[in-house]
Amino acid sequence: MGAGFVQWVVFVALTSAIALLTWWRCRRETPSSDAAKEVFLAGGTLTWPFIAGSLLLTNISAEQIVGMNGTQVMLTAWWEIGAAVGLVILAHVLVPMYYRYRCTTTTELLEKRLGDAGIRTAVSLLFLLGYLVILLPVVLYTGAVFLKSMFQLEASILAIAAVYALAGLAYAAFGGLRAIAISDTYNGVMLLVMGGLVALFAFRAIGFDLSGIPAERLTLVGGPESDIPWPTLFTGMVFIHLFYWGTNMVIAQRVLAAPTVREAQKGIYAAAAIKLLMPLVVVVPGVLAYKLYGDVGDVTYGRLVADVLPPWLAGAFAAMIFGAVLSSFNSCLNSAAALYAMDLHAKYVNPQADLKRIGQSVAVAFALGGLALVPLYQNAESIVATMQQMNGLYSMPVLAAFLVAVVGRRVAPVALRAGLAFGVALYAVFTFAWQPFGLHYIHLMAITLASTIALIYALGRALPAPSADSSGGQAEASSVSR
Repeated sequence: MGAGFVQWVVFVALTSAIALLTWWRCRRETPSSDAAKEVFLAGGTLTWPFIAGSLLLTNISAEQIVGMNGTQVMLTAWWEIGAAVGLVILAHVLVPMYYRYRCTTTTELLEKRLGDAGIRTAVSLLFLLGYLVILLPVVLYTGAVFLKSMFQLEASILAIAAVYALAGLAYAAFGGLRAIAISDTYNGVMLLVMGGLVALFAFRAIGFDLSGIPAERLTLVGGPESDIPWPTLFTGMVFIHLFYWGTNMVIAQRVLAAPTVREAQKGIYAAAAIKLLMPLVVVVPGVLAYKLYGDVGDVTYGRLVADVLPPWLAGAFAAMIFGAVLSSFNSCLNSAAALYAMDLHAKYVNPQADLKRIGQSVAVAFALGGLALVPLYQNAESIVATMQQMNGLYSMPVLAAFLVAVVGRRVAPVALRAGLAFGVALYAVFTFAWQPFGLHYIHLMAITLASTIALIYALGRALPAPSADSSGGQAEASSVSR
């Protein structure tokens, strides 16, 4: 019996087992009488272990494991260390606000704090565009790269990505957030164990000897030409994490599904503690692989797993990666469905529509759209850097709107919308046309954020502020009861 056959048997067996366990666990739960609440917020019953597990696995997908290990430098550990800061801010500042205003989507907070339904709509559209054009295709691409490099598959990247897309739809369109969170937790526990084993076996493969690995690949202090120059840790890096962990619907949807604020916070604290250990999984193996293979880029992790793990363990780890990719993919589909159904369809098309069915249709459309865009990322030099840079097109303008909302000072709706448009345009110029003074893109993200907020408040001073009930935003209740 060949090693490849053993890997496939273990892979299929574990993947099937987790799917069956998820189905069995979901059947034990009493679904909410509100179908939309059940699909988008798991009936509001997620306990802290499932919140923590789902937060971690939604974040740690193939684009993280493959992309961060593919950089083969310790510097990328800052993405994990900084995440703990973003999670703490989410727990202490934003979660209490989300629950106080009974939010179903993160964007609902904007409408209720700022009294402007239009800004909620605009931000939702930016999120949806970002998910479709950036997050979904990157997740599918990196997942396909891993499986192709590990199993030496002859199938194309697009064909493998299509398998992921179909499997993700099964969870997102028909299982809802509850099924996603439960499967995430099972996969997350195994991913941590298996990721630690990969690091251990990689250390053993190099004889626990780091000599031969250049010092610049081991340092946590990035130089001017590195992916993360050290000054960026104090500028845009902080705000990237604040956006991702605090306002991004793909992440925050889990904490909105807890029965209480305290339960949500417990899950966030657990996730933050584990994030500090994640460099052992998503950074260290890639650095060690440099000594074995040299600079081989995004194929690093798949090749390392195939070489250093026994066949049955390699198959088990492939199952965990498959689950991690599905987690990020189907989480994004479910969040896109919630944003469209709650923020757009129920408000502007038909308030009485079957939101569960609308959400399922959106999930199918976004799965197909994300799959079609996979080829755009096949020539990216660094998939992590590319994704972070592209995310800036909407992340900093959106974060500016949320920061204005948290401060709570009302400004004219036209100032908010103009600021949002300005932020997107400014960062697009920085990305595609002009890089002032050769500044790193993370610095430019901080500049975009500061400029957007400044413009919002400048226009707000020049224009009359809206009255407390000018748009009905404060009084409008969510279409899905909390």
